[in-house]
Amino acid sequence: MARFSPLNWPVVRQLTTPDRFGRGEAVTSRQTRDLKPRTATADRVVQSVCPYCAVGCGQLVYVKDDKVIDIEGDPDSPISRGRLCPKGSASEQLVNAPGRQTQIKYRAPYSTEWQSLSRDKAIDMIAERFIESRRRWWQDTDEHGRPLRRTMGIASLGGATLDNEENYLIKKLFTAAGAIQIENQARI
Repeated sequence: MARFSPLNWPVVRQLTTPDRFGRGEAVTSRQTRDLKPRTATADRVVQSVCPYCAVGCGQLVYVKDDKVIDIEGDPDSPISRGRLCPKGSASEQLVNAPGRQTQIKYRAPYSTEWQSLSRDKAIDMIAERFIESRRRWWQDTDEHGRPLRRTMGIASLGGATLDNEENYLIKKLFTAAGAIQIENQARI
């Protein structure tokens, strides 16, 4: 540690430098001057959109060695102008959380254990159940013979972590399948 000297006092530096009001370099400690931003070591910066709500705040994703090291608000975003809510600020945990599930898990009815499934098997199971529910609960006409062409066995509740394009495609899919209960958490 350097030897203490009254010449290093901020008030002395303030009086002996052009920073007379003590708003800059004169009152900055050596420790503060030596600090480096945690994003300085990033290999690249990628622009993204926060995945949480439908606002669409801009994010800067800092990547080092193909791993996300930090996420900050994008000051060039016309929506958020560099600001993020607490959830958006913590969105780095979406990819780096140690408890994040990276496999598809399935628990059979009445089972107490989860089992891993392949992606193809899970998609096939979902498609079979979707088609069966649509077929079983299909209503072609009402009691007066008026056309309905709908199913009451399928509903959709979308999440705000999906972007606008994904929510648009989900809405189109469920509408084409005849579902009428289609809602999104971001709108509620």
